[in-house]
Amino acid sequence: MASRVLDATSFYAGVPFSSQEQGFTTPLVFEEIKHIKKNHGAVQTLIDLGRLHIIEPEKKFTNIILEKANQTGDLPNLSKEDVSVLALCIQIDGELVTDDYTVSNVAKHLELKVTPIMTKGISKILDSVYFCPACNKVQKKMSDCPICGSKLRRRSAERKPSSNPVSKRAVV
Repeated sequence: MASRVLDATSFYAGVPFSSQEQGFTTPLVFEEIKHIKKNHGAVQTLIDLGRLHIIEPEKKFTNIILEKANQTGDLPNLSKEDVSVLALCIQIDGELVTDDYTVSNVAKHLELKVTPIMTKGISKILDSVYFCPACNKVQKKMSDCPICGSKLRRRSAERKPSSNPVSKRAVV
């Protein structure tokens, strides 16, 4: 059975509370979900029973996520919490439980297993590009258009076959 790495949406959906499987998350996600007052005692109980483990991902795995998310154009749309669960997923060779589209997209680029919670999940792996709505020029990163100064927008472009995903086995 794969190790299940839980992002914040997993907790909001009640996944760890309705499952007997062990779950893993990061300190950043744990801090993010602390405000769930009615379930905080339940979260602590899961930790006490050894059904929920909070692990800080190693820096080398965080760097892999940052590099891949930058390549795919998803980096500006990932939070620190998102990066941390993706890094932990690589580190423990886990299965990511999430409904977050951007997190799922980066995970799929890295050939990680993703289990959606309340959606059907993503059907295509996409790269993001940034374009100027005024002059229609495509840029590599999110900023203002260097030509006309308009705020760039993000759109998806189908993944090119040459995009080379990083597998855990190649990293470790």
